[in-house]
Amino acid sequence: MPDFGDLRREMVATQIASRGIRNPRILDAFLKVPRHLFVREEDTDRAYSDHPLPLAQGQTISQPFIVALTLDRLDPKPGDRVLEIGTGSGYQTALLAELCREVHTVERLAPLAKTARARLEALGYANVSFHVGDGTLGWPEAAPFDRIAVSAAGPAIPPALTDQLAPGGRLGIPVGGPGRQDLLVVTRTPAGLETSNAGECVFVKLIGQGGWREERPEK
Repeated sequence: MPDFGDLRREMVATQIASRGIRNPRILDAFLKVPRHLFVREEDTDRAYSDHPLPLAQGQTISQPFIVALTLDRLDPKPGDRVLEIGTGSGYQTALLAELCREVHTVERLAPLAKTARARLEALGYANVSFHVGDGTLGWPEAAPFDRIAVSAAGPAIPPALTDQLAPGGRLGIPVGGPGRQDLLVVTRTPAGLETSNAGECVFVKLIGQGGWREERPEK
């Protein structure tokens, strides 16, 4: 059995800190969350590798650095209320729960949401609310949010998500076509919405009314 603590420390040092992520709260969260519990059993030995890994139902758990880059650009604070779009395995959800006061996470695939919820509850996270639905619509019942993290790529930024940003809030979302996107960060300022580009990335499609249409197999 590998020493997962050593693997986490190596991951943080070589994949995250060495690439410019210096926020001590974010680095500490990555050291705490056991990534090997958020991947498929057959991928446990690759849990701390420098690339994404497959999950059930065609989804992925993102490369550790891309998750760290997203969190670094969002710069979540301890008192923040956060919306996550795309629960997946719950790995980024756990990181957000370490960093923020309250996390609402929305997953369109009910089996993934159920598994992630059981996993995070078993790990003792009590500040996460799980929802199943169309993430491109956000979660207006709990809005506004200080931070919004989107874990799938849309063709454009869904207006429902920017509408749910609190004053001074930040939204991180990959935008672009299949195979290549840009990680955009939108900030709500007194003068309006300001957008910056954190760099290239590759995510699965953001499916929903404000994203891509779900591809149905031909009969």
